[in-house]
Amino acid sequence: MSAAAVSAIVLAGGRSSRFGRDKLAEPLAGRTLLDHAIAAVILIATETIVVSPPDETPTVPRGVVVVHDHIAFEGPLVGLLAGLRAATNPLAIVVAGDMPTMVASLLEALIARLADPAIDAVVLEVDGLSRPLPAALRTAPAAAAAERLVAAGERRLRAIVEALPMAVIDEPAWRLLDPDGTTLRDVDTPSDLPQ
Repeated sequence: MSAAAVSAIVLAGGRSSRFGRDKLAEPLAGRTLLDHAIAAVILIATETIVVSPPDETPTVPRGVVVVHDHIAFEGPLVGLLAGLRAATNPLAIVVAGDMPTMVASLLEALIARLADPAIDAVVLEVDGLSRPLPAALRTAPAAAAAERLVAAGERRLRAIVEALPMAVIDEPAWRLLDPDGTTLRDVDTPSDLPQ
């Protein structure tokens, strides 16, 4: 899969309420949590979009585009819609800004499954359940579905993958690329920070 065909969407619009301060600005190994998430996706996409609340513009590396939710803290599906509207490539990889230890080869495997034209969304299975992030999406159908869902009052991120023809990479398969499951680690509280 050519990186030129992929937009990366980094969702960075949460409140950080359980963390107690802006967790995406939290330093980890000399960079912020948000910088770690961006660094993982920038390896596999030529366009990187960070979705932020309306009144915040995070510091991001040169070439990364910041777009804003139209209403603050409306939920991750609204943030995803803002990112999908800004995306210019036919495929997207979607991650959270608080996922600092993603494995790029696993993100590439998600995107590679979109080579099947019958599939519009790809996610990972964990403990028998599909996880909404990270996800690979076909941009146009995902944007159309997100528009409909948000207009109907939906705010859950899981709703987008449930609304699209989906493939799930089972846990034994994806653990060949990420044995420790570090891609799925997110940071909700200070104790979640990798040591």
